[in-house]
Amino acid sequence: MRKFLARNSMVLAVIGSATLLAGCGSTGLFNRDRPDEFAVQRQAPLVIPPDFALTPPAPGAPRPSDRSTAQQAQDALFGPPAPRSEIERAATGRAGTAAAAIRSTVGDPKTNTVAKGEVTRDIIAAPQGDGREAQAVAGS
Repeated sequence: MRKFLARNSMVLAVIGSATLLAGCGSTGLFNRDRPDEFAVQRQAPLVIPPDFALTPPAPGAPRPSDRSTAQQAQDALFGPPAPRSEIERAATGRAGTAAAAIRSTVGDPKTNTVAKGEVTRDIIAAPQGDGREAQAVAGS
């Protein structure tokens, strides 16, 4: 009787695990291509312009409504790019342009580097703030 129960429980376990595994399959009656609901964007409604004496658009000019919703949201949140100050333009002008393969060169193990010491490491690793949390110990 024990062998019979052990064999039946083993068969039931195999059937149950096969049923659970079959549920993970991707083929079936309800498998169909669904649209990506995050890729769908609303089209701007058609409006009649108040002025019918419109000039035709310039050839090659971008259309005003061709921006994606993500770009429209960024423009609404952050606005247009801010103009650079004279100091920033002078600094970037003096810095020049970076070499095309600078990222590859920096990551190369054959690139020679100079150890700046522990003081530089401590300055870079210092906590951000105005120094209120800094403590000094006076010598006795």
